[in-house]
Amino acid sequence: MKYNPRIHNRRSTRLKGYDYSRAGLYFITICCQNRICRFGKVINKKMQLNEFGRIAYDEWAKLPDRFPNMIMDVFQIMPNHMHAIICLETPECESAHRDNIRATARVAPTPDSDSVSPPIDFAPAPTIGDIIGAYRSLVANECLAIYKSRNQNMGKLWQRNYNDHIIRNQHSYRRISNYIINNPADWDNDTFFEG
Repeated sequence: MKYNPRIHNRRSTRLKGYDYSRAGLYFITICCQNRICRFGKVINKKMQLNEFGRIAYDEWAKLPDRFPNMIMDVFQIMPNHMHAIICLETPECESAHRDNIRATARVAPTPDSDSVSPPIDFAPAPTIGDIIGAYRSLVANECLAIYKSRNQNMGKLWQRNYNDHIIRNQHSYRRISNYIINNPADWDNDTFFEG
């Protein structure tokens, strides 16, 4: 089929112009392709992970080792999706905070140093997209290895995109974190439920 921009135009779900490496809280939802339940089952209102769900869980738990600007918050692996809150901190913010403390405290430079310190050169901070991309790849590769060992075809594990929401206040944080924690108990009413 010939490319038609009205049909084939992929629209981003990201907030236009927003810097997704910026420090803050982000609510993330990543779904399995076609909402296939690959990660286990909800039994008696509790999530029971299978071997693929355990991979999804373990790889998420290891992400802060890979991305030092990521702080783990609540997350939940569900049968066909996962929810998480990611807290990002950036070295620039930490440096600016230290500089503000120095300026406020009026700390004088030591006699054996220059009065102006050289600028700190930071590598670009990983974005939410970088973190989600790495996670999806790690999980897909681990799951694919299992499928291949069984001479089975996995197909596509993840949907092309993911959903994000920038958490802007404490009320929103509490509501979202409670939703994530209680997701298995309310699975039958979930929008991702495929019974």
